Amino acid sequence: MNFEIESQNPVVKALIEGTAPEPARMAASRGLLPLPQNDLLEVLVAFAASENAEIAQNAREALAEQDADAVLLAVRSAETPVSFLNYFAGRPKAPRAVHEAILLNPRTPAATIISFARNTDNGELLELISTNQQLMIQNPAVIDAILNNPARTTDAERRASETKREFFEKERGQQQIANELRAQGKEAAAEFIEQSEFAQNDAALEDALFIASMIEVPDSETDDSWLALEYLEELYEETEEQRQHVVNKIIGDFRFEEGDLEHERVSVINKVMQMGMKDRVKLAMKGDREARNILIRDPNRVVAQAVVQNPRITEQEVEKIAAMRSVPEDVLRQLANNRQWARSYPIIHNLARNPRTPIANVMSILTRLQLRDLKAISANKNVSDAVRRQAGRLSAARSGR
Repeated sequence: MNFEIESQNPVVKALIEGTAPEPARMAASRGLLPLPQNDLLEVLVAFAASENAEIAQNAREALAEQDADAVLLAVRSAETPVSFLNYFAGRPKAPRAVHEAILLNPRTPAATIISFARNTDNGELLELISTNQQLMIQNPAVIDAILNNPARTTDAERRASETKREFFEKERGQQQIANELRAQGKEAAAEFIEQSEFAQNDAALEDALFIASMIEVPDSETDDSWLALEYLEELYEETEEQRQHVVNKIIGDFRFEEGDLEHERVSVINKVMQMGMKDRVKLAMKGDREARNILIRDPNRVVAQAVVQNPRITEQEVEKIAAMRSVPEDVLRQLANNRQWARSYPIIHNLARNPRTPIANVMSILTRLQLRDLKAISANKNVSDAVRRQAGRLSAARSGR
């Protein structure tokens, strides 16, 4: 018998799988075996579908004889076997209160509710299902089941139709997508869609939805106080030619570091770079690791600086950024002046070796480097002469020369 057993009781497993003695199985099919209530219910439901006609008939009769109050108490429980919920959901003559409790029980599978909505002749129960908008959003088949059931009430039809129109019709607006994301518990993505200029273009809505999937930081965790007035003039709108130049630059950086890129990766970069400057700044501050990895390579210093303002950025990411020669000097200065990152030796070591780090910051960092690293920098021809000379003086002083 193909039946998913929830109980951990070995007796239940033996009964359902058929390894228990036949007299015990026969007694259990009549509800006479002393088992905990939930275990007995699970056994009876399994036996009701048995290939053994006598056992199946006994189990169905035992289930039909269950006290109505006991059945209602069981289907309301968070510990009742799912198979028992499914069984009584499929009994058209079960009391309405039992069906109502099954529909409200979080353990009831969506597939069971869909089947119930297709077959019930109780319009009030269809209304109850239609009040669960989250269920309909996550399982659109529930909507179709309600709308195709001739027993549906006016209110059930209205709710199901509104949900279908708002969340699943082909033409969805910016607010509809935000509502859908919020209903799925994706608050940060919903905020981004609502505020995005990019998403206001209907033709770009699908791409906007893809970008929203990269958002992981809600507004409540971001701080844009660093975005001083001096930066605002840099949030200009680029021409298509300028934006394509940026795309080519970012793709070139990735290929230099990682080799050939997969088509999907190039597609993601293109979608990100279709956004204007303001939206890229928002994505940099709120996006996931992939978004940060792309936008740190944006030649606009405001976008790149927004990446290191992202509250989810990790020390490993900052360590990598500190070594990058394609990031604006302002970003490297920002890292050098940040007390949190300045406590990480790998980060300050990378900043000291990066020829784009402002010399004033490097001079301050050199005093904190270990002797062997000072010696290496003093011989590093990629850094400026001033940095090499200072590293040489400091290493000589520590060596006693």
